[in-house]
Amino acid sequence: MDAASMRRGSGTGKLVDPDVNSHHTPLKLFVDAKKKVHKIYSDVSSHIQDSITFLNGLPEESSVATPEQVTKMDNFGSQVRGIQEVLARDHMKVAFFGRTSNGKSSVINAMLRDKVLPTGLGHTTDCFLVVKGSETDDAYLQVAGSDVKMNVESVSHLAHALASERLQDQNTIVNIYWPKSRCHLLQNDVVLMDSPGTDVEASLDEWIDGRCLDADVFVLVSNAESTLMRTEKSFFHKVSERLSKPNIFILNNRWDASASEPEYMEAVKQQHLQRNIQFLADELKVVSRQQAEDRVFFVSAKEALIARCSALPNTPDSSNFQMAEGYQARLFEFENFERKFEECISHSAVKTKFEQHAKQGRQIVTFSQEILAEVHDSASKKRSTCIEKRKEQADRLEYVTKQLDLLANECKDQIRDVVEKAESRVSSAMTDEIERLNILVDQFNEPFSSDSLVIKVYKEKLQKHLEAGIGHNLHARCSGTVLNSVKEVQTQMTERMSALLPDDSKERMSGVFIRRDFDLNYRLDCQYLFADFKENLQFKFSLGLTAMMERFLGRSGTKAALTGFANVIPRALPPADESSPASQTSDQDLTVAMMTGLASLTSRASMGVVVVSGVVWRAVGWRVLAVAGGIYIGLYLYERFTWTNKAKEKKFKGDFVEYATEKLQLLVNFTSSNLSHQIQQELSSTYAQLALEAGKARDNLQRETVELEAETKKLETIINKAKMLRNKAGWLDTELEMFITGFILH
Repeated sequence: MDAASMRRGSGTGKLVDPDVNSHHTPLKLFVDAKKKVHKIYSDVSSHIQDSITFLNGLPEESSVATPEQVTKMDNFGSQVRGIQEVLARDHMKVAFFGRTSNGKSSVINAMLRDKVLPTGLGHTTDCFLVVKGSETDDAYLQVAGSDVKMNVESVSHLAHALASERLQDQNTIVNIYWPKSRCHLLQNDVVLMDSPGTDVEASLDEWIDGRCLDADVFVLVSNAESTLMRTEKSFFHKVSERLSKPNIFILNNRWDASASEPEYMEAVKQQHLQRNIQFLADELKVVSRQQAEDRVFFVSAKEALIARCSALPNTPDSSNFQMAEGYQARLFEFENFERKFEECISHSAVKTKFEQHAKQGRQIVTFSQEILAEVHDSASKKRSTCIEKRKEQADRLEYVTKQLDLLANECKDQIRDVVEKAESRVSSAMTDEIERLNILVDQFNEPFSSDSLVIKVYKEKLQKHLEAGIGHNLHARCSGTVLNSVKEVQTQMTERMSALLPDDSKERMSGVFIRRDFDLNYRLDCQYLFADFKENLQFKFSLGLTAMMERFLGRSGTKAALTGFANVIPRALPPADESSPASQTSDQDLTVAMMTGLASLTSRASMGVVVVSGVVWRAVGWRVLAVAGGIYIGLYLYERFTWTNKAKEKKFKGDFVEYATEKLQLLVNFTSSNLSHQIQQELSSTYAQLALEAGKARDNLQRETVELEAETKKLETIINKAKMLRNKAGWLDTELEMFITGFILH
């Protein structure tokens, strides 16, 4: 029978056609699950990274996220990256074990549909051979720990126990990369691991711990011509101790030998089947007895390999190999094993590889959702607080602004009222002091002399005495009351202004703007005021004509009477230019007229005396006139002899009082205005400082309002971002839950 006939299998070629309906293989479940969970974890990684960026980008002053939350999210990122790396390496791993020469490598070759691993009599495989899928069309191999790619034919030299160039350590792994396009198992992320015989290596524990813990399915390849050996059972007992209910298939290989004894074939098959079921169900307790029947198969790996390959390399007699009777049933059994194996490994791998990752992913997104929810709630609370504060600040700002405007008008009215009252009080007090000026002058007791130099010094000292006395009296009469009024207004302004401001501003304003050293200045500056005072200390008889006229007409009236005659003298109008000759002539005429008038007045007075004397002489007689004249002369002599230095001082003080009274009247308005200006300046200064501080406080309120507005917007951005990330975490949790339901619990 040729190879083509063997592949067709007498009309049953569909059983041996390589890769038939491979796209409907159960292994697709693992591929789809891996692709789905990888996509979900890619979204989880993006979500965690966005969350980390979001948390790290939060302003420190916002205090909506704690350092512990940021650290947890960073740890989630590390966990997700680790899981992604594992997912990228995850595959379905099948580990083949059995005694030497049981055909483990032949089974793998049959499943690969090509002679890849070394086969032959005796102990052939001398290390761990791992067959993986390669994206390239070229097959190659690499020894673990080396980057050197070797030709795949080198496996016969490296892994064959009879080769001259062997690996020294049987624990060494040789990775064989076989093109995925040539095997549907490799296309679906299945990795096949061949091992040395369990009866050759004593380090079973090391094998299991180092090579088997990540296997999804174990295939025990036994020799159908014998029974299960103690070494085989011991190995899987150790596997069962380390793994919870491992998936174990038992292949009774070389079942084609039963064709030589057809009368015992069924009995031997039942014997092997019962012992295998007992081993799986009763000893290992990994499956039930009913399930164990689906885990035991009777196959011929050599027949399956020959049927699936057009030519076997390095086996020139393969084309002459004669199939034993009943080979079609054995081929069907091998395919049935592959189908059951694919179903088992797919469901098992999905559960073992992805269940934990899915659950861990749910924990991660759930914790991240909780963190983001906490950040969202914290930001929401702070936002509510900011909105309340902003409203309070805005209301406060509006209230303060209105009150400051009202207070400004009231303060101005108070300042004006205090100034007016002070001005009136000082004006009244100074008027009283002017009326009592003679008392103040009489209190001046400096030595007096008619000498011009002494009088000059005396006059200066009297002026200073007068200035100091009036100032002292005004201070005594006005300062206390006025200063109390000023301080009262200052206190009221400060208290009312402070009531509108925050506590820190109140502390700064309390007592700061009321000057303790403020006092009123009553400086009269009499030196220049009395500069034109001219004393007249010449003797004047009190009954003289001029004295009598001054007594009845006053000094100004006397002067007017003495100069009134000028009106009866006609004179031309003075020219516009006073420096002209005509103007000088006019002045000379006026002088002449005054002298002429004075002579005329004297003549008339003498004639009047003569006439009066004649009349009186005739009426009373010469004795009366003599007595009267004597008295008059006596009075004159008395006054003349009593015109002493004391009289001159009295005359000087009297003239000075009269002169000063007239001059000081001019200072009443000036002094009161000056004092009111001082008060207004002091109160205005106090108000200006208070207003400045109030303005700062108002500006602070306005700035805080703007800052709260900006803070509210920042918190709104944080809330929206946290909400979006939280919702994405919830969506990812749903995706992972659907993945568990659809792929793991299915």
